[in-house]
Amino acid sequence: QVQLVELGGGLVQAGGSLRISCAATGRIVSIPVMGWFRQAPGKERELVATITTSGNTNYGNSVRGRFAISRDDAKRTVYLQMDSLKPDDTAIYYCHARVYTTDFDVYWGPGTQVTVSA
Repeated sequence: QVQLVELGGGLVQAGGSLRISCAATGRIVSIPVMGWFRQAPGKERELVATITTSGNTNYGNSVRGRFAISRDDAKRTVYLQMDSLKPDDTAIYYCHARVYTTDFDVYWGPGTQVTVSA
């Protein structure tokens, strides 16, 4: 069974930086796509960033230029470096991965809270 374990998150002041990570465990053959989504209270879940095994990245419009996603395939881990944080970045951040075991499936982490104070 595949599990995604998120680390990091917490409280930071506006303008500050934070790094969160997510490690995938289980009987995994490959992870074609890893990434992050977020959901703020009263809002729909939205794309933050994704990254493929070849390093292709995709960012949500609201974070482009401020956030950077990276991955370490040896550790099966994806990272999100968040700079110039704004109060609007406050949300639960969910790790997302498209994983190949015996078939392709999508998995989600339990989420980690990021709070940016004004």
